Amino acid sequence: MMSLNDYLPVITPDLVLDQPVLGSWQVQAVSERLATSLGRPVDQLRGRKVAAVFPDAVPSLADLATEVVEQGQDLSGIRIQLVPRQADVLADLQVVGLTDDHQGRQVVVILRPLGDVPEAESFHRLVGVSAVMREVFRKVRLYAASDATVIITGETGAGKELVAHALHLESHRRNKPFAALNCTAISEQLLESELFGHERGAFTGAVRDHRGYFERADGGSLFLDELGDMPMSTQSKLLRVLEDGQVVRVGSEVPRKVDVRVIGATNVALEKAVANKEFRADLYHRLAVLRIHLPPLRERAEDIPLLAERFLAQFSHQYGKPARRLTFEAVRLLQSYLWPGNVRELRNVIERVVVESETEAIGARAFAEWIRERRQFAADLPVARPAPSSASPLPVALPWSGWVDTPPHASVVPGARGQKKELSEEVIRRAYAAADGNLSAAARRLGIHRATLYRHLQRLGLKRGELYLD
Repeated sequence: MMSLNDYLPVITPDLVLDQPVLGSWQVQAVSERLATSLGRPVDQLRGRKVAAVFPDAVPSLADLATEVVEQGQDLSGIRIQLVPRQADVLADLQVVGLTDDHQGRQVVVILRPLGDVPEAESFHRLVGVSAVMREVFRKVRLYAASDATVIITGETGAGKELVAHALHLESHRRNKPFAALNCTAISEQLLESELFGHERGAFTGAVRDHRGYFERADGGSLFLDELGDMPMSTQSKLLRVLEDGQVVRVGSEVPRKVDVRVIGATNVALEKAVANKEFRADLYHRLAVLRIHLPPLRERAEDIPLLAERFLAQFSHQYGKPARRLTFEAVRLLQSYLWPGNVRELRNVIERVVVESETEAIGARAFAEWIRERRQFAADLPVARPAPSSASPLPVALPWSGWVDTPPHASVVPGARGQKKELSEEVIRRAYAAADGNLSAAARRLGIHRATLYRHLQRLGLKRGELYLD
């Protein structure tokens, strides 16, 4: 196993924390950059207790380091204020190795300014580090240079309007209007008036001239959401506007020239709608020049921690709540859910737990009531993928990726919680094999700290290379 020092030439840590005595974290190393921001020379910081160097850190840096060691997992995306009245910084806590004695008591801390978000993570309010989201970003940049119509496909709540707005902001039309209209939000009778406008007296209640969305978006972009549900009569008029670039208001015969890039979105398959004669084939071919598919949240679970962090920061500020971070268990729980409501549902859930929370760290238990509500509808929702290897200890059900009623280690080691366990060689071998040779994962399955597992190995005279079952 690589030790901590094996990693230090590769990265430039801001802090290296050492725990010579259980529960007592000290600063072992500190970067010049961080020392300068603290107004202290490096030599005055080395060897001092973390609580003395950062007494007002929110959340506690020592507590975060302890969580890294106890969970045997990296922490990232944690918003932490090290010094009062100093700009927030985003802390990435990472265990990049263990000390030579494998006791897991050193942690590397890497900091970067809050708001200094890599472009790969945030793009015009779109958030994601997954490969599928990076492909969305790539297509947005590529298609923004064109004025061709674009169709954005994706499930409800996935963020199709954000993609449309990103296309507009990346284009040469960015300084012109961006208008958005949901084609199912208004009645069929009023849709044409909203799109194309109407003249005074065109119908009962038309007491003045009205500029439609095409005129309001002149020079810019018009986003038509739920395009697949547009009435056939309106589809024919939309086709005419797309072909000649002119709109005729309801009650008028005078065409008005408009320069608008149309971006459509749908959560239904337009090809199927065309086959069912519910959507005009000629309009489909006119619209579907370029296409961007926005994947559902369940297909990009690696983006969930980053999205949850953004929403947590947003609502903590909005409601004046102390919540600053989600625990490891809470994040894993969110990643095990299939999110039929996509990003919109995640946003609503985070808002709910922030409003209900009175602590800095939101744990998995904060989602218990939400879980019970989801269970009530479980029979009507699909299961899409198997349970993750490190599932939440909370009892959850469909639409989670599997039933999880106990911690993963419960079936491996008998005995009441907190009871001292004398693990047998066979039990350790089974856990190691089930964890695919990952000692940290094996320790979690056994319900013990990683350092405790090493002590058991030493007691039994076992080496890591000898752990696989014959």
